[in-house]
Amino acid sequence: MVSIALFGTSADPPHQGHLAILSWLATEFDHVVVWAANNPFKRHQTSLADRFTMLQLIIDQIEVPAGRISLYPDLGHSRTIVTLERARQKWPEADFTLVIGADLVSQLPRWYRAQEIFAQAHILVVPRPGYRLSQDDLIELRQQGAHISLATMPHRFDMSSSQYRQADDRDVLPPVVQAYIDQNNLYPCPEDSREKLSTP
Repeated sequence: MVSIALFGTSADPPHQGHLAILSWLATEFDHVVVWAANNPFKRHQTSLADRFTMLQLIIDQIEVPAGRISLYPDLGHSRTIVTLERARQKWPEADFTLVIGADLVSQLPRWYRAQEIFAQAHILVVPRPGYRLSQDDLIELRQQGAHISLATMPHRFDMSSSQYRQADDRDVLPPVVQAYIDQNNLYPCPEDSREKLSTP
């Protein structure tokens, strides 16, 4: 059975951490499926089209067999269960693993049709700086039927997209992404600057 990692991210913009996660996933799964998605709890600065392009640019940097990591724009949906249903239509016999950040673990039990998500996919949690995984949360998820495990990446990256948006920290981005941003004049000024300018 083919093992497929499902990795959706807001990628606003994609950074070195995304690159590292995708590189690691490609060593653990037969296929890594990626898409950019809008997070209803965030205000996004760039279009989905730009974020898809930037994700493709970093995927192209990863030295893996052709097709190991692929971008699938049509999988993205605000409801994870819909994404899983779409994935099942494409790969009816696959073994799915849903990849999430540690910041989402406590929210999982409240996700729409969470029990069905747990029945259809394993959950792989990637550690994120600043988010401590609670054993109580993990126990609760397992009691609800979730098959959950923690990613054993060799390195942890203390970075986020907000570091770039708020402070223009170019070190967090792969050079190919920074070049695309410069070429298309994305993120023209840090979020903090705009907030100060809009404050009466």
